Amino acid sequence: MHPHGFQSLISVRMSKLLSRRTKLALPIIVLLAGSAIFLARAASAPAQESGAGKRSSPVKIETQTATPSVAPTFYKDVLPILQTHCQSCHRPGEIGPMPFLRYDQTRRWARAIQQAVESKKMPPWFADRQYSQFANDPSLSPQEIETLGRWAAANSPAGDPREAPPARHWTKGWNIAMPDEIVRMPRAVPLPARGDVEYTYEIVPTNFSEDKWVQMSEIRPLRRENVHHAVVYSRPPNSQWLRHAPVGVPFTASSLKDEQDRRDAEFTISDILLVYAPGSSPDRWPEGMAKFIPRGSDLVFQMHYVTRGHPAADQTSIGLIFSKQAPKQQVLTLQLTNSRFVIPPGVDDFRVEVHGTLPNDASVLSFFPHMHLRGKSFEYNIVQPDGRAETLLRVNYDFYWQLSYRLAVPRFLKAGTELQAVASYDNSRKNPHNPDPDSAVHWGDQTYDEMMVGFFDIAVPAGMDKIHYFIRQSQAEGREGNSGR
Repeated sequence: MHPHGFQSLISVRMSKLLSRRTKLALPIIVLLAGSAIFLARAASAPAQESGAGKRSSPVKIETQTATPSVAPTFYKDVLPILQTHCQSCHRPGEIGPMPFLRYDQTRRWARAIQQAVESKKMPPWFADRQYSQFANDPSLSPQEIETLGRWAAANSPAGDPREAPPARHWTKGWNIAMPDEIVRMPRAVPLPARGDVEYTYEIVPTNFSEDKWVQMSEIRPLRRENVHHAVVYSRPPNSQWLRHAPVGVPFTASSLKDEQDRRDAEFTISDILLVYAPGSSPDRWPEGMAKFIPRGSDLVFQMHYVTRGHPAADQTSIGLIFSKQAPKQQVLTLQLTNSRFVIPPGVDDFRVEVHGTLPNDASVLSFFPHMHLRGKSFEYNIVQPDGRAETLLRVNYDFYWQLSYRLAVPRFLKAGTELQAVASYDNSRKNPHNPDPDSAVHWGDQTYDEMMVGFFDIAVPAGMDKIHYFIRQSQAEGREGNSGR
């Protein structure tokens, strides 16, 4: 994940912000789009409360639950809940440690399921419910939680198998339907037992003879436990990004001989096709929206690996499902990023923020915050002209469950709308995941470093690629005026 990018697209300005404790002269941080940019100013300081607009709690569609006078049974009452909320992870080959497809697989976990759902640990969902509604919220209703608890308390009766709903169909090896195209890294990447692993890249030609619109996509690492994150970029045939880098074999920035290629490994303006991190989900775009891959493009896999005490090898794939017709809107993945911060040792609530303005109209579709082990919370706000912050998403961050949050209704925003991302970090001993509470923490690639990246997806008119989206209206109008003279 790159902190910098195509700086010629914008002009920059400096700003100073005052915290309650410290006065900081602050640099400009770019707001990345894949790693293309729009104007952004960034601030980091000890956390402070900010105002936020509120929205009503989401409306839930509930599965059937047993009446209080009758003990719930597995087939009639519990299995529908598991199919709707749990089996996407709890089935063979997926991230859940045990399957919940059959009664014999589930019964012995009844008490554990009860505890997990009553504590809201499962299904994982970290969005503050006082803000936006989200289409992919897997949370159980109070009635569903009660049903699972009463089932466990009643010694987990099976009931009548004839009352079971039809088995849910799952595509083996995928959480999307069977892909139209599977693009796999041609060469497996050997991983050592210990130590840091430099970001690893692999360029894969698609050999697409025509343009493709991607309706769904999913990244599938071969060694999930060794992948900190993966980003797959679409590199069009006329792109100069990593143009001298080898194709079809793994490489790192330090292994490249060309100086420009080594710089290119640090930033790009290429479109992001999909981001993967622990717990993340596939992309599924509504009808009429899709991501674009021009014919003849390459896919560039950027892999961040971690070691697990034994040698391994990974060969990650991405599955693609294409739209049957050209969509009306193109989906772009952008970023709000601040890479210039220092988190002091021992601080339990350190605030880092970044602001940016949209260069053109867009509909915001979804959010995907990314931090490392000291991440505590993350929020996305619209800053109103009077300075008030309207919160679109606030999450209690969990590095091991990096979820995407898809708005139930896309939010249309006019050009010039100011967006803000705010991250909070816990660098104290109270954080059980903190690798070193006695050290100051900077931006860095490794898990013991930190990041502040607020990915978000937008829909724009089809045919408006990322470069054209970042031509601000005033610039475009100026060019049209000049051409008329």
